[in-house]
Amino acid sequence: ERDCSVQRRHQKVIEEAPSNLSPELRQKMGESAVDAAKSVGYYNAGTVEFIFDTDANNYYFMEMNTRLQVEHPISEMITGQDFVEWQLMVASGMPLPKKQNELSINGHAIEVRLYSEDPYNGFLPGSGKISYLREPVEDAHTRIETGVREKDEISIFYDPMIAKLITYGRNREQAIQKMSTALSNYKIGGLPNNVSFLKACFQHPKYISWDYDTNFIGLYKDELLKRTVVHDGNSLAAAILFYLTRNVNAKMPDQFTNFRVNQPKTKILNFKTKLTQSNEEPKEVQATVHGPYGLNLYDITFTTEGKTQEFK
Repeated sequence: ERDCSVQRRHQKVIEEAPSNLSPELRQKMGESAVDAAKSVGYYNAGTVEFIFDTDANNYYFMEMNTRLQVEHPISEMITGQDFVEWQLMVASGMPLPKKQNELSINGHAIEVRLYSEDPYNGFLPGSGKISYLREPVEDAHTRIETGVREKDEISIFYDPMIAKLITYGRNREQAIQKMSTALSNYKIGGLPNNVSFLKACFQHPKYISWDYDTNFIGLYKDELLKRTVVHDGNSLAAAILFYLTRNVNAKMPDQFTNFRVNQPKTKILNFKTKLTQSNEEPKEVQATVHGPYGLNLYDITFTTEGKTQEFK
């Protein structure tokens, strides 16, 4: 079973497995799910959803989906099984590879849904081109499921999901730490996204202490949706370098590659910069660039709001 309580607009945002149920309640809920499938003669992969009343300590049937759901990877991570393969095997008339008593829960897994949306504007769906995309490194404990690449478009005609990010740990604390690190290493440019909001969720004391329900986002929205991203010199320097390498270095003749230029040209760039997902007015920036000394070596001096910074 999985806990999918962190939601916005009644749609899941964060899922984790296992949930915080007692072993006895987990067993009882599992039996209820199997009974629901048997009652209609269903034979294949299915997902039964229950809503849990924390006051009455009881659960109630909501619906059954005749398929695996978006968050099935976290169940795979804690059991070591491939449920997509299982679904195909059953559909082919083959028996299940294991019985219930042969399955065990090992560790903890968390999944987040990375969306193109603006959490600071009612989670309004976004769209547009992904101008920059850098994903965290995948390993045995970090998994990414996505269907987009840099330069792809997020369309207004489909769900604006960019990817599913899954992390696994020996325990819940470790899984949260791995997720926080992975989100810090996820860089998406060109369109609004919910990465910063997700990071705030995993830093919130109520989430860390496992003391939340479906009202989590609504109750703590002032803390979760507090803007923490600001203009800083490193970001501006990175943006200028990104522009230069894409628009200037790409035009340099191949024979200049790996050569040092002792008397580089000076370029003055005037542009406006604006933080994604921010209501602030664009800032005027003037950058004086000396370079390139080699293919990617520059000295940059830029001025914004009367402040001057230098980068080499």
